Amino acid sequence: MAGKTSTDGLSQEEREAVKERAKELRAQAKAGKNREAGTKQVLEAIAKLDGTDKDIAEGLHKVVGEVAPDLVPKTFYGFPAYANADGKVVVFTQPASKFKTRYATINFDEPSHLDDGDMWPVGFAVISWTPEVQKRVTQLVKAAVAEPA
Repeated sequence: MAGKTSTDGLSQEEREAVKERAKELRAQAKAGKNREAGTKQVLEAIAKLDGTDKDIAEGLHKVVGEVAPDLVPKTFYGFPAYANADGKVVVFTQPASKFKTRYATINFDEPSHLDDGDMWPVGFAVISWTPEVQKRVTQLVKAAVAEPA
């Protein structure tokens, strides 16, 4: 597999993500669940993005702020993310540029309430932020933070 090393099995991008996550955890331990610190981290992460990755991250940030204001912004492996009151990530975006993939993703972690029978999607490929994508992401974020039935 291209980009892999024989010594640890991780690509350079994956090693950088692990280092970024360790740095985030140290910063989050200092800041606690501080919304301002988290928002600053997320906005800084978004500012580093370009093109479609930036459009998607900005779009998700706006949607979460409008429909799930109780979620706390934070970074997750350097990605813009939003966590519940317990500090567990509910939704995050993974920019295509981070691992040189052909599309970005919006992902929902275990605390999200998207359950639908025995199987349901939790990751969505996004190639551009359109009104239709915004509408669908809005529906998903609303469902993710709704109390389970």
